[in-house]
Amino acid sequence: MSEQGIYGVMAEFDNPSALVSAARAARAKGYRKLDAYSPFPIEELTDALHLHKNKLPLIVLAGGVIGGLTGFFLQYWIAVIYFPINIAGRPLNSWPSFIIITFELTILFASLSAVLGMMALCGLPMPYHPVFNVPRFSAASRNRFFLCIEAADPLFDPAQTSQFLGTLEPTEVSEVAH
Repeated sequence: MSEQGIYGVMAEFDNPSALVSAARAARAKGYRKLDAYSPFPIEELTDALHLHKNKLPLIVLAGGVIGGLTGFFLQYWIAVIYFPINIAGRPLNSWPSFIIITFELTILFASLSAVLGMMALCGLPMPYHPVFNVPRFSAASRNRFFLCIEAADPLFDPAQTSQFLGTLEPTEVSEVAH
């Protein structure tokens, strides 16, 4: 198979500890573009793959701040600039009355940015992924554990990567076609 048609090389393991050990070994070897698939969450796998960079809280914070500013300045523009009405001698910029709408738009924008940011960061919607081309990958949702080193990795060479994954004692090593 040519390198143009390869998404990566995938190894199958019987238990979660073997998968975590393989992920640590692959990171130690220098591979950076790798992913692991498991039927349930494995806490140690996050550390082994170095997946601690989460941008979602920053996206939600930015959405909330933009929503709050939008709510406040929308009300300010209406009450002070567009249609000023002097009610009972109060100032036109009566900010305490703006708090409710400002709060609501903060929550609305933060929640929408959380949903849209999560979908964008996860690459959703994704109806097709190349790992589904591996016949044994159907067991990933039942009782098998997979580690895939992607061809986009700078150290990737199909033969050497397959040989390296073979040294980690997997059940099977297979190439993932696009």
